[in-house]
Amino acid sequence: MQLTNEEREMLEGKQGNAVKKSMEILVALGEIYNAEKLVDIASVQIAGVSYSNLGDAGLGYLAELAKDGKVKVLTTLNPAGMDLENREALGIDEEFAKKQKMVIDSFAQMGVTVTCTCTPYFIGNKPEQDSHVAWSESSAVAYCNSVLGARTNREGGPSALASALTGKTPLYGMHLDENRNAKVKVIVEAEIKDTFRFGALGKVIGDKIKNKPAYITGIKEASVEELKSFGASIATYGGAAIYHMEGITPNKTPIPTESITVTQEEIDNAIKELTDDCEVDFVSVGCPHCSLKEIEYLAKLLEGKKVVKEFWITAARPIKKQAEEKGLVKIIEDAGAKFACDTCCVVAPIKGRFECLATDSAKGCYYGAAKNKFKVKIMSIENLVEEACKEVKG
Repeated sequence: MQLTNEEREMLEGKQGNAVKKSMEILVALGEIYNAEKLVDIASVQIAGVSYSNLGDAGLGYLAELAKDGKVKVLTTLNPAGMDLENREALGIDEEFAKKQKMVIDSFAQMGVTVTCTCTPYFIGNKPEQDSHVAWSESSAVAYCNSVLGARTNREGGPSALASALTGKTPLYGMHLDENRNAKVKVIVEAEIKDTFRFGALGKVIGDKIKNKPAYITGIKEASVEELKSFGASIATYGGAAIYHMEGITPNKTPIPTESITVTQEEIDNAIKELTDDCEVDFVSVGCPHCSLKEIEYLAKLLEGKKVVKEFWITAARPIKKQAEEKGLVKIIEDAGAKFACDTCCVVAPIKGRFECLATDSAKGCYYGAAKNKFKVKIMSIENLVEEACKEVKG
């Protein structure tokens, strides 16, 4: 791999230990994937922020890099294991909170913007089309490549942080046109509307074609919220880093000759697969994190009602602040629902606290079952609000 003089100096340690370690990671990655060179990046989004994922070893690594490391580009964080300002209301214990705060402090010391969200494009980390970035979180990667048209591989936490500390990433994978091109055409013969149905569509396509980039036809329209739900799902169930949706996303790709069809029956079956027979005791909206528009809709649905089940609305803290200024937070909290900023139902340490999760997110269903051993139910946001207000049987 060809390195510039500046990059060689980084690798030799002339810009400090953190940069040296970071360059070692990036050069090793570049050599593994036969990258010709490193490229400059516009921004970074780092996953692996929850202490439950990092543990003490990860905490020690961050503390070492923070001694002399400073980020060179805009860098944001994925959700942490708790709401950093309201952990007691969400039932997070003090020992976990102490370690989680140490994680965040290390990132802050390196100059990272410590807004913890899986939707960085809602809070200012929104790269331009064709710019190179280094993002980690799977749903954000799918949104970045597909909807924004920027270029990123799905980075691990260490490689994303390495890119942040150097401003570089190896030129391979999703950074190259040939790897972004669609490999299979997907003809959708079903009416798809609402975040939960877009999630079901992502599951069906992901299960069928895995990580092949898809060119999807038959979708008449899709909101930002529906696209983030779809991207999260196709990334979760198929490992996809990019998709192309005819008439909706940038679609700088030849149209493939190989094609498959998705039917209404398959969508309905996917929804059934994500709906267990269980009594809901936990409702969560915001996987990926809610937009302001979703919070506005939730406030409209919850106004004058009272929830009787644990109900989390997960969002980036700046989005909650905007909602607060509009009077939406008071409406929602008066109804008994809780905002969970900085975290989500996937990364918070909540295994064993609940038995049945209801959500509009196919990704949330996957991790609720696989990681937290919950039974799950997928449904529309309207039905989630009804469920949250429904008395528990018996």
